[in-house]
Order: sequence, then C-alpha cells, then structure tokens
Amino acid sequence: MTSSISERIATIRAELPPSVRLIAVSKQVPTELMREAYSAGIRDFGESRIQEAASKQKELQDLPDITWHFIGHLQSNKAKKALELFNWIHSVDNLHLAQRLDTLAQQLGVSPLVCLQVKILPDPHKSGWIIPELLADLPALDQCQNLQIQGLMTIPPLGLDEGEILNVFKHTHKLAQEIASQPWSNITMQHLSMGMSGDYQLAIQGGATMVRLGTILFGHRSQISHISPDKTVF
Repeated sequence: MTSSISERIATIRAELPPSVRLIAVSKQVPTELMREAYSAGIRDFGESRIQEAASKQKELQDLPDITWHFIGHLQSNKAKKALELFNWIHSVDNLHLAQRLDTLAQQLGVSPLVCLQVKILPDPHKSGWIIPELLADLPALDQCQNLQIQGLMTIPPLGLDEGEILNVFKHTHKLAQEIASQPWSNITMQHLSMGMSGDYQLAIQGGATMVRLGTILFGHRSQISHISPDKTVF
C-alpha cells in the first residue's frame, strides 16, 4: 500500500452511504497508526483482544471521544472487563453470554450496545447462533433489560463466491426484519454489523449499517505489527 492511512480513509468514506458507520479494526495495529486514523476523522475503533485493548486505551486516553467496539469472540470469564472497556459488543454469540453480560451490566451500572452474532450458513470456524436457535432464544434475550440489543452481526464462511456472500448478507437483513416485526421490549434491529475489507461493498448492498475494516485501512498485520495475526481478515 503506497497511499497514506488518511488517503485510504478518505477513499473508503467517499464510497460509503451516509447510513453506514465505518469501524476501523485496529487489532494488532500500533497506537501511532490509530492516531493517524483519528486525525483523519475516525472515531470508531474495533478490537478483539481484551488485554490489547486495555493497553491501547491507556495510551490513547487523551482522545476521549473514541467509541470502542469489541468484535472478537468473547469468553464469559472476560465479560466484565469487556463491559468496562467497550461501548459496543458486536459478538454476543449465545444466550449464556448475553445473560452473563446482562447480570454484570446491572452490577456495573452500564448499558452496553450489543449485536447478536448469527451464522446464516454452517461454519465450524465461527461462533454464533444458527437461525432456529436464535429465534427460540429471543424471548429470553428480551428479558436482558441491561443490554441494548441493537441488531445482528455476521461473518460469511470462507470460500464463498460473491453471489453467495451477498446472499448471506441479504439473508441476515431479512432475518433482522423478521425479528423487528415482533413486539419486543428490549430488542431492536437498527443495525447490521457485517462486511470486512474483502466484502464490505457486498455487505452494503445487503443492508449493512456498520462495516468493520482493518487491512484496507492499515495494511496487512504482518507488515505493521509484531503480534501474530489471527485467521479472520477484517
């Protein structure tokens, strides 16, 4: 990548409809590059490791208007720390975790914004509800009064062609509409968190309101950080 971070951000923003929120996925990205993104107007940063995020937040505490998004798999034993660090949790992937977060949120006096992670197609490499289980769990999720359930998050399986990926996003949008048509007290479907560096344009076609972009903004992690990369390419 020869262009600067600010140039890449400007290019992406010019493509995004006003209704789509750009989340810069900064996992494994050093804080000096995050500061460059901040200077270019980014205020939403996505992280997937609790310890890494805690360290970065200390380094960036002079930038108080950042909104922090947790986008990785969240273990139940790290739920409390996630609530202390993050405004959004995109990856609530089972009922037990949602109920744990709800209990802890009440104790901490917070009301996190969350998305429910769903698997539209079978995928042994991803966490999340399959559709029948999510629909069955909705009444219990609606009892989580300390969570602001805002919508759905999905990640398509690897190896799909563009048409199949678009169908995953469209199916997620349709599922959200189906859920929203029911009279819930604490569940809304205002947001669809879907789309990463390789497929965000398809996600926008499918109805995304938040895209999670890392590589296309910051470059490949192996080139910018000593931290070993994980398998999900944002």
